[in-house]
Amino acid sequence: MLRAEEREALVAAALAAREQAYAPYSHYHVGAALLTKDGALITGANVENAVYPLGICAERVAVAKAVSEGHRHFRAIAIASETGVAPCGACRQTLREFAEHLPILLVDAQGRVVQEVDLADLLPLAFSEQDLEAGSRERGAKS
Repeated sequence: MLRAEEREALVAAALAAREQAYAPYSHYHVGAALLTKDGALITGANVENAVYPLGICAERVAVAKAVSEGHRHFRAIAIASETGVAPCGACRQTLREFAEHLPILLVDAQGRVVQEVDLADLLPLAFSEQDLEAGSRERGAKS
């Protein structure tokens, strides 16, 4: 459960990160702020590229920064965009790598939390390390 001050800090950090977005093509700026288990706030912004598939979403930037700084356990994420949209499928799967149940605050450009949702509800039947382990056991049984 997030405390009120944690929610406020997450929203403010996501909005500030949104200001750093590099979106010259879509002009759709997104910022994300991850709250780690130890209380650190790690932010990210979307970074577009003229070769469109090479762009990266704010959520994955935040996860990559967090992981590169040694964080592996997340308590919540706030995602700020123009209208408070949900993360894309790639971001959902990336977040799932580190948390099955993660509160996601969807924030609009005015700083309103338009929706709060659990990651498991956005990505039901997610692929996880258990699926890889099951495949390894199956291959071992056939040997």
